[in-house]
Amino acid sequence: MADRTLDASGLRCPMPLLKTKLELNGMTSGQTLLVIATDSGSARDIPAYLALTRHELVSSSEEGDQYTFMIKCAG
Repeated sequence: MADRTLDASGLRCPMPLLKTKLELNGMTSGQTLLVIATDSGSARDIPAYLALTRHELVSSSEEGDQYTFMIKCAG
C-alpha cells in the first residue's frame, strides 16, 4: 500500500512527469508514491527521470492503456 497516490489518468505529456516530480518534492524519505497514468510517454519518461535521481522505482506495470509506478521517495 502506498503512502500517497497520484492519479494522472487523462493527462498528456509532460504533465504526468511534472506532477510526479511535484508530489515527490512534498514527501519525506522512505514514503511511497503510486502513480497511475494513461499517457504512453509515461512508460519512458518516469523511469528515465527516476534513474537521474535518488528516488527508487520499486515496480512498474502496464495493463491496457494504464501505466502504474510504485516509487520510493529518497527525501
